[in-house]
Amino acid sequence: MSGTITGPDPNEMYPIDGNENVQFIKPSLTKMNIEAGEYTYYDSKNGELFEDQVLYHYEILGDRLIIGKFCSIGPGATFIMNGANHRMDGSTYPFNIFGNGWEKHTPTLDLLPLKGDTMIGNDVWIGMDAVIMPGVTIGDGAIIGTKSVITKDVEPYTIMGGNPAKQIKKRFPESKIKELLEIEWWDFEHHVINDNIEAILSLDMEVLKKLSKNKHKRI
Repeated sequence: MSGTITGPDPNEMYPIDGNENVQFIKPSLTKMNIEAGEYTYYDSKNGELFEDQVLYHYEILGDRLIIGKFCSIGPGATFIMNGANHRMDGSTYPFNIFGNGWEKHTPTLDLLPLKGDTMIGNDVWIGMDAVIMPGVTIGDGAIIGTKSVITKDVEPYTIMGGNPAKQIKKRFPESKIKELLEIEWWDFEHHVINDNIEAILSLDMEVLKKLSKNKHKRI
């Protein structure tokens, strides 16, 4: 192993001393249907937990929110899950939730427009107050603009903005994106990432390709 491993402990919920707004998501989780990779953080507005931003997420529906490593999630970003969906083949009013006899009209799952799991890749930046709708996949390296509403899948290394969000541009040429998806620097061993942060920040492709070729990835 080369170098000395420094940097924050990915198992610490609050990695910055005296700051309880910035939180690593993985050690903060209590729900089985949410997963997050190491070093992915949420920058809260008032110290609220990340799970508070995941809405209408009911275990009975079976949908999961899965987030990769090294993601940056801005204040107020919200993840809407499948429990928000209403029946759409007739009236959309959810009579059943009010009980008092109306619960017998609870729709079966096949009557609800369920969209499946929500998947967020690695090294994704989600801006302040963005809204991620149910069942979308956001690819590695994507950037989601402030207050954007994501209703459809987002390709890797794409910048999105607006409501509903539209593609603004690709961050890099397709050839470079393909190489980055093959390198997967976020899966390098901890000490390799620590020793090569400058190369990662600048995306020095020669260095990263060499590291990837030498199989410095965790299994």
